[in-house]
Amino acid sequence: RIMRPDDANIAGNVHGGTILKMIEEAGAIISTRHCNSQAGEPCVAALARVERTDFLSPVCIGEVANVSAEITYTSRHSVEVQVNVMSENILTGAKKVTNKATLWYVPLSLKNVNKVLEVPPIQYTRKEQEDEGKKRYEEQKLDRLETKQRNGDVIFPVINPEPHTVGYSQSSLIHLVGPSDCTLLGFVHGGVTMKLMDEVAGIVAARHCKTNIVTASVDAINFHEKIKKGSVITISGRMTFTSNKSMEIEVFVDADPFVDESRERYRAVSAFFTYVSLSKDGKPLPVPQLLTETEDEKRRFEEGKGRYLQTKAKRQAQTQQAAQQ
Repeated sequence: RIMRPDDANIAGNVHGGTILKMIEEAGAIISTRHCNSQAGEPCVAALARVERTDFLSPVCIGEVANVSAEITYTSRHSVEVQVNVMSENILTGAKKVTNKATLWYVPLSLKNVNKVLEVPPIQYTRKEQEDEGKKRYEEQKLDRLETKQRNGDVIFPVINPEPHTVGYSQSSLIHLVGPSDCTLLGFVHGGVTMKLMDEVAGIVAARHCKTNIVTASVDAINFHEKIKKGSVITISGRMTFTSNKSMEIEVFVDADPFVDESRERYRAVSAFFTYVSLSKDGKPLPVPQLLTETEDEKRRFEEGKGRYLQTKAKRQAQTQQAAQQ
């Protein structure tokens, strides 16, 4: 679809959350189609996880975004989908790849939202494809479990915080989940949640550096539990790490299921977003150093630094490998 002004920021770049929402919609369509391709109980595919995705190039107002999806692996109860996004300047015909993402879905019964159904298998052209997919499946399963175990943090407001501290830029957004946010089963679309998360992360980044900012990448987004219609969700974001030209922001979503008084508030989604600061002509700008004050902030900074160095080393290795080929 064509990108319009309400899809973009003040500089004319399309919000990362808008792209993430389109990616999730494509993944949900192909997964739901596949899971209903054989006779059996009807179902809807629900998003469980988004692997790391990089924003390779910005999409601008007036360009057409083309989103394509392909199923690359199926386990007994989950589907792996590879999604590519390409933007096209319809005036010049120029095309470029802007995003590549891997998503995992599970099929939920239309009759019982808590029932996970079996996934029809796909045919692989090579045995290696199945083996590689199974390895990715086991890795993401382990990472989701580890992430869920460290999800006890809560963001509290800070009185009169100093500039460039964690408390100065941290932000929260409260949203009532309505029918338009939900699937046929009455729980929130993953794309809706990701768009809200990107919005909060963008506010944190803008508050920290006071410049135009864009989403550079998103680390794995883990959907720990479903969010039902009528719930009130709180999307919270805080700065965890800064390098010379990038900012890492931790974002998590907590749900208050007011329609189900027997259930207490719970952590539904968590992720790390990376942003860069840009000048008016789109050039990267230096990022103010994050000032850490507490031991927890210092610990999170070092953890973020570890993720940053790991990603940087991986990118350099890929560049070297591509050059050798």
